[in-house]
Amino acid sequence: VGLKPTYGRVSRYGLIAFASSLDQIGPFAHDLADTALILKAISGHDPRDSTSVDDSVPDYPATLGTPPESLRIGVVPEFFGEGLDPEVESAIREAIRVYEQAGATIKEVSLPYSRSGIPAYYIVAPAECSSNLARYDGTIYGHRAADFSPRYPGEESLAPMVRMMMASRAEGFGAEVKRRIMLGTFVLSAGYADQYYNQALKVRRLIRNDFDSAFKEVDVLIGPTSPTPAFKLGERTSNPLAMYLSDIYTITANLAGIPGLSIPCGLTKSNLPIGLQLLAPAFAEEKLLRTARVFERATDWHLKRPGVKE
Repeated sequence: VGLKPTYGRVSRYGLIAFASSLDQIGPFAHDLADTALILKAISGHDPRDSTSVDDSVPDYPATLGTPPESLRIGVVPEFFGEGLDPEVESAIREAIRVYEQAGATIKEVSLPYSRSGIPAYYIVAPAECSSNLARYDGTIYGHRAADFSPRYPGEESLAPMVRMMMASRAEGFGAEVKRRIMLGTFVLSAGYADQYYNQALKVRRLIRNDFDSAFKEVDVLIGPTSPTPAFKLGERTSNPLAMYLSDIYTITANLAGIPGLSIPCGLTKSNLPIGLQLLAPAFAEEKLLRTARVFERATDWHLKRPGVKE
């Protein structure tokens, strides 16, 4: 089980910030009971984090066993389009039937701008990343290279401090982090900020509006966590776009700042886990957990573990 709380529900203090307006800190756990316990412990206002919300925290463990008073579930058609693995779709459709049998009202609810979630996220996130990670240059924060002697033509003319920072960042950041820093620097550069970053912020607002409209009709939205089962470690590193598309159903919650929950709902023929995603309005984690508990009670997927080859 993985829970992404509302932005501001859990303090970001002490976290190495990746994208300040998108970072939502939440627990991974074996089941919903453990998830509720952890969320209760880490939630609440923190004066050391200016984005932390000063709001009362529900007793998640105490209310977990109480079914929701209203169970109106929205099925998002945009989450069932091209690229969705047939086994994943079958498991999600079966999960929807489980909710229907439990008495839920199922309704189709559209999120038209969710299709723009990937490009918007991968402009906003790298932009904030390039700014946040600029401090890790080996002087005060981050890894410091032991050897920063000139490595490339022209570096002899650079001051030792500059070479040290260059070597430290080259050694300290992995390939994907470097890629995102470079992309973020580009979209924030003069002449491109209006063309990319500001447009992405407008799309972000439209995505939030989509969710606001949807939650006027339903209590919770349902869909897959990922379009495909887990891929092999390193399998998509040579194709970053394919790797980014794995986030297509989850990053809209970050852009809107709403809570999301992933629970196991099946296994593929290859014995790989399939995740069911539930989304709720801001600060409705209690409703999210109770809705997920309905599924957990009706099935035993949370008790099954995928086989791992040694």
